[in-house]
Amino acid sequence: MTAITTTVTRLQATGRRPQVAIVLGSGWDGIADAVQDAIDIPYAELPAFPALSVAGHAGALRLGRIGGHEVALLRGRKHVYESGDAAAMKGPIRTLAALGCATVVLTNAAGSLDSSMRPGSLMLIGDHLNIVQRTPLHDEPGDARFVNMADAYDPALRQRAKDAASAAGIALHEGVYAWVLGPQFETPAEIRMLQRLGAQAVGMSTVPETILARHAGLRVLGLSMLTNMGCGMEAEVLSHAHTLQTAGATRALAARLLQAVVPALLPPLP
Repeated sequence: MTAITTTVTRLQATGRRPQVAIVLGSGWDGIADAVQDAIDIPYAELPAFPALSVAGHAGALRLGRIGGHEVALLRGRKHVYESGDAAAMKGPIRTLAALGCATVVLTNAAGSLDSSMRPGSLMLIGDHLNIVQRTPLHDEPGDARFVNMADAYDPALRQRAKDAASAAGIALHEGVYAWVLGPQFETPAEIRMLQRLGAQAVGMSTVPETILARHAGLRVLGLSMLTNMGCGMEAEVLSHAHTLQTAGATRALAARLLQAVVPALLPPLP
């Protein structure tokens, strides 16, 4: 049996059938407290899931319900900068698809490139820039690897998310997310380049998972928490500790957004 088959069998034995999966980036883990009838499984017990090495990522899968809907929360991700492997999240994404998830919500902490989006703001990802120009599909056979990335972030899901946020009284910006490899932060010159390319936010994750999810036939919704202004835009000194501090301060708002958005994503779109 493959690692994915073994993992799917293990999760099917729980009797849970998640309809929506959420990959929780830094600052987004507060939603875990809202999951009812939760079952927690460490990534270490799931052969298709990676080992994590970044602070702020719990490394566990939580199955349960939000608003009466079955969900799967991936409490942490493997970043490409940790190992150089752009396909590090292939196992989890394909496991979700095999379990019957139709939709995956990808969340992250990111730097703002737009002076109107201050630290602590939340942004809906409308599109992305794969600045790294890396793919998790390099070893896929045949024509299936040529995935159409038009509307990679599903327009209908984005509208549902905007409507849900508005109804909950939560400000939700929308913009283009630029993926850079990291782990070093960007230089001021790189920030200016990304702004000129049309990005409103920059981060070190999410894009490989979006490509994997689209390849697996999943619909994608992307959400960024803006934890800092881009390097050179203001006088702040960037660090991972600073990112986690701002993410922690925005944790409750991010959880409230997800509690409003997740039920709005169901029933699944045709």
